[in-house]
Formats: sequence, structure tokens, C-alpha cells
Amino acid sequence: MSNVRVTFQEELDQLEATLQEEGSLVLRVLRGSLNALAQRDVELADDVIAFDDDVDRQFLQIENGVQSLLARQTPVATDLRLVLALLHANLHLERMADYAVTIAKLTKLVADVEGDSALMQTLQEMGDRAEEMIRVALDSLANRDLEAAESLVDLDELIDRSNRRFVDRVIEIVGEPGMREWVLRMVLVSRTLERIGDHAVDIGEQVSYLLTAEFREFTDASHPEEHA
Repeated sequence: MSNVRVTFQEELDQLEATLQEEGSLVLRVLRGSLNALAQRDVELADDVIAFDDDVDRQFLQIENGVQSLLARQTPVATDLRLVLALLHANLHLERMADYAVTIAKLTKLVADVEGDSALMQTLQEMGDRAEEMIRVALDSLANRDLEAAESLVDLDELIDRSNRRFVDRVIEIVGEPGMREWVLRMVLVSRTLERIGDHAVDIGEQVSYLLTAEFREFTDASHPEEHA
């Protein structure tokens, strides 16, 4: 029985290590998409789109590993929470990579337009913050750090503030000749970066569940006064 337990723990540790590797790949995809956007680099955008296959392979490896583990073992409560947290975090990371690919595809559509420098600066700020949030989310899981997981709410608010500044600038320039399509594409990029931040918060919520055995949403739009 003890040997079975050791094997189970080893497999669980390996799944968690693979998740961290997937997180590193997601960060590479996101950074590539942001660089392609900033440089209007179609070739780099294509590389980002192709690289997403590596993330998908990691995603499937984790999903299949979890299914295999649960089919052969009956984890205790704490281990089961970790398994579920890994399963959910795996999905959030895969979605983040998909969003990064979306940025690359949008970049290709308007790569011939120089665009507005103020909007580009805001998007880069949002991208930098999204990267930071992914790192914090992954580190909070690796270190079992509830405080770090909860800090994702404040980081997400910084992305939301940048997004509001972005919208104000959009209103100013959307009517300029030759800018409308570019601006509309960048609105989608902004929304995409905002969603990446939301997924990082979701991973933080899974860390909280892992550590406290109580699932709670860090933010609740229907009761904002509770999080003031």
C-alpha cells in the first residue's frame, strides 16, 4: 500500500511540474504575441500561432494524466483538491494561450497600419500586467501561497484601469480617417488581455480552494460592496 501511495504522489508531483511547464509556454506565447503586435511583425505572429500546438500538447498530457490517475487511485481529500485545482488551472492556461493566438491573428489583419501610439502603449501595459498575473498565479500554486493568490484581485484592477483609459482614447480617435478598422481590432486585443487577467484570477481562486477547502470567488460583480 505504501508503494502505491509513493507512486501516486510521484505522479501527482509530475502533473504539477508539467502544469508549471505549460505555464512557461503560455508566457512565451503571450510575450511573442505582444512583441508581434508592437513590431507589426507578421512572421512572428505566425510563429506564435504555430507555437500554440506545444501548449495544446501539454494541456492534453495533463488532462489525460489526471484521468488516468483518478481511474487507478482514490485520492484523499487534500490530494483530490490538488487534482481538481490542476485540472481547472490547466484549462485556464490553455484558454490564455488561445487568447494570445487571437492577438497574433488580429495583428496580422492590421499589420500595415501604424496605429495610435497612446493606444499601443496602453495595450503593452496591459500585456505586461497580464504576464505578471500569470507568474503570480503559477507561483501562488507552486508555493501554496494564499496571500499571493488573493493579490491577483488588485493586479486585475490595474488591468481594468488601463482598459478604461484605453476606451477613453478609442472614443477620441475612432472617427479618424483610416483608423476605424485598426481601432476596432485593438478593442478586441484589449478585451482579450482583460480576459487573460480574469483567467489568472480564476487560478488564484483554485489555489484558495486547495488551501482552505472552501471555494469562493475573489470578486463578485453582483455584490461589489462586499469587496470594496
